[in-house]
Amino acid sequence: MLDPRVFWQLSYGIYIVTTRAAGRCNGQIANTVFQVIAQPPTVGISLNRENLTHELVRQSGVFAVSVVSEAADMPFIGTFGFKCGRTTDKFAKIQTVVGELGMPIVTTNATGYLEAKVTHTLDVGTHTLFIGEVVAAAALPCAEQPMTYAFYHDVRKGKTPKNATTFLGTMGAAAGGGKYRCRVCGYEYDAALGDPAHAVPAGTAWADIPAGWVCPTCGVGKSEFSEVR
Repeated sequence: MLDPRVFWQLSYGIYIVTTRAAGRCNGQIANTVFQVIAQPPTVGISLNRENLTHELVRQSGVFAVSVVSEAADMPFIGTFGFKCGRTTDKFAKIQTVVGELGMPIVTTNATGYLEAKVTHTLDVGTHTLFIGEVVAAAALPCAEQPMTYAFYHDVRKGKTPKNATTFLGTMGAAAGGGKYRCRVCGYEYDAALGDPAHAVPAGTAWADIPAGWVCPTCGVGKSEFSEVR
């Protein structure tokens, strides 16, 4: 038996990886970003091979990493973590700067960022490990701490998307209690709690939620939810 909570205890962070290739930009949430060596300063990132960001990093050979702060809410995280850049402009309402390597770098809800040129790649099955030499980095004025993976799960009640390095299916998921789970991002609606932030008071039954209500994390409608049994 595998308890996924043990994997959440590993020291991950929450990051936004961005890149640009052939005039196209994209970005995604990643939790696997780490320093490899100090001289030259080198970092590694792990990206799912199905993701558009993976495709563009492979084409361009460059990437940027923004360190997400604890101030980030779930709609912000959901934009980069649960929406597809092939159909969504993820940067439409997000503050960015253009880095030295010509990429958009997310500065909203970020404590700092770095830019890197890919020096090595390693195929590890569902993901590719990109190793990059850092060419620029900056700390940003931010009152919040960097968001850890534990904070994302325990405080923000975030879920793990299926393309993440740490996705372990539905193992350990709660069941029963009249809850409804989003099939896209894993968010669970609990009638006992409601969604007061979006005008759905606690105690509102699933059937009584307005038809126009959407998932607070990824923005899909009620038709993408299934009852948790």
